[in-house]
Amino acid sequence: MALRFRHGNPASVKFPLRFSGLLFCALLIFSTNAVAQSGPKAHKPSALELVVLGSGGPRSFGRASTSYVVLVDGTPRILVDAGSGAFLQVGKLDIDLTKLDIILLTHLHIDHSADLPALFNARALTSRDPIHFLVFGPEGAGLFPSTSKFVHLLFDSGGAYEYQKTFGADETIDAKDLSTRLDSPEQEIVSANGLSVKDIATHHGDCPSVAYRIDYKDKSITFSGDMDASALPNLERLAKGSDLLVFHAAVLDPPNSPKILYTLHTPPQKIGEAAQSAGVKHLLLSHIAPDIEESRAAVLRSIRASYHGPVAFALDGTRIRAGGLPFVDF
Repeated sequence: MALRFRHGNPASVKFPLRFSGLLFCALLIFSTNAVAQSGPKAHKPSALELVVLGSGGPRSFGRASTSYVVLVDGTPRILVDAGSGAFLQVGKLDIDLTKLDIILLTHLHIDHSADLPALFNARALTSRDPIHFLVFGPEGAGLFPSTSKFVHLLFDSGGAYEYQKTFGADETIDAKDLSTRLDSPEQEIVSANGLSVKDIATHHGDCPSVAYRIDYKDKSITFSGDMDASALPNLERLAKGSDLLVFHAAVLDPPNSPKILYTLHTPPQKIGEAAQSAGVKHLLLSHIAPDIEESRAAVLRSIRASYHGPVAFALDGTRIRAGGLPFVDF
């Protein structure tokens, strides 16, 4: 199975010339047989489609912070993380939030959660029917609240944005906290009409974190979130045979990044080993840091030492469809 790959909304998004080299490289990386397609076939809804709202991290260098939307049969249904800039990208990419109802938070760092209130408000202001959000995320520890407390502090009585629930459509929010013990088994947290979402614990320094896998009609996408290499056995188990693994690449191989960062993130060599061990069909690198941006060739060499499938770097607006030939719309 191959994946269709394009950037932005081809009807309305024009990328500046400085991105053209990246786009061309992504096309070559994904498949030597890739072709540009146009017309109705290129836009036929896929069972699962990924739209990258934000491909960056906490630093401000031209990318929105981490956030993704997953389309199910062509309809945006699932939000994975909600970093700064996600709200802006929803408008730029003309993402319809009408049916968005599942929120998957990998962890509660600012660059993965800051735009959640804005996105909830946008959904409420454009909905005619009552809204029922299902929000999943890690349990709390140390300086970090549980996901349910995070949501409570934002939207419930006495919360920072309590008014939000009264500002548009009637809205209810159900939040569930997920185990972050590395010895916890993966669990299915959503099962409805053929759609399945599973999670498993990962490790991201002192910040509780989890990874997610989405399955629908024999298609699958796995999201690593931010994690260090200590949790790779869990991720490999969750991602086994996935059509697409979205892995966050924020550090270079040792010793080329600050030592402390290896307690937070997985280096390229280990990413490649994990992708190969899990047998994933395609690998998309996201949560790109400036050091990664400047060292793409070295990062790819390191990953390809173990992983032999297609690899690409995410950009804000990247779209990937499961099924068919890869393509890029310029």
